Amino acid sequence: MSLVLADLLKEKQVDLDLRGRTMETALQELVALLAADEQVRESENFLEQVLARERSNPTVLEHAIAFPHARTELVDKIVLGIGRSHSGIPFGPAGERARLIFLLGVPQRLVSDYLVSVGALARLLKDPEVRQRLFAANSPKEFLDVLRAPDETRFD
Repeated sequence: MSLVLADLLKEKQVDLDLRGRTMETALQELVALLAADEQVRESENFLEQVLARERSNPTVLEHAIAFPHARTELVDKIVLGIGRSHSGIPFGPAGERARLIFLLGVPQRLVSDYLVSVGALARLLKDPEVRQRLFAANSPKEFLDVLRAPDETRFD
């Protein structure tokens, strides 16, 4: 099976103005987006799994990007919730600020697809022009259009 980035991108699962000021509250907002779109079961349990994973192994990367995730049976397919914070949200023990948060839920059986997906997103987000356009986007559609490659690049 090959995964297309566009398959993970849904406007209803993007919040361009996260209100949370802590990692916990920001992730709670993103989990709520996924739950409202019926992408995750038992949202409180899912949130706890994500928080436990993030506390044990923080996922904040350079360029103020974080990829919190949970490998769980509470999702049937890989799901992605995206949040943006203009001021940044402290992540990890050093309190590094994440401005773009890509929350993933991954079924246990699709761990390799998850790794490929995150790697492709990370490579895309290394581009300063892409990040600048994501920070400037005025709508979820505009934000997702930046992430969609013209050829809908496949991750095999």
